[in-house]
Amino acid sequence: MGQQTGLTSTAKRMKRKKMRNTNPNNAGGDLPEPKVEQVMGKLRMLQQEKRLLEEEVGNIQSVSDNLQKELVILLTSVNEIEGIHKDKEGACRKLQWQCEESEQDFDRQLNQNKMSEELLEQYRCEIQEVKLKHRKLRMRFENQLLQLIEQHKQLDFVFANIRRPV
Repeated sequence: MGQQTGLTSTAKRMKRKKMRNTNPNNAGGDLPEPKVEQVMGKLRMLQQEKRLLEEEVGNIQSVSDNLQKELVILLTSVNEIEGIHKDKEGACRKLQWQCEESEQDFDRQLNQNKMSEELLEQYRCEIQEVKLKHRKLRMRFENQLLQLIEQHKQLDFVFANIRRPV
């Protein structure tokens, strides 16, 4: 609203200035002596223009002050936002680092699990081999035991007949 008044008063001032510079009584010759009423009118007009200019300067100064206050507020906001942005960037970098560390830990654990499973399978195979070997040994032992029992029976039969007189 203050700016519209400033523009309007500026337009009025220019119109008055134009009217002052064009004097219908002056036909291009010497300027006649102004009359006291004319000088007083001109003085009043200049005083009025001075008041309008002072008012306009006051309005402009007020707008300038308000803009300065807004600028200070905006700069403060910018500084706060930049600080928040820096904090968030730092937190983001930290989270990215933690994410990378987690991924590396996950990969290590995955590899370790794979190796453990392979080792477990190897142990299972070895256990099966040992069981099979023990079974073969047990069967061989049983066969040998059966052969010994059979030999013992035969020897017992032979020696029992020898001991007994017929």
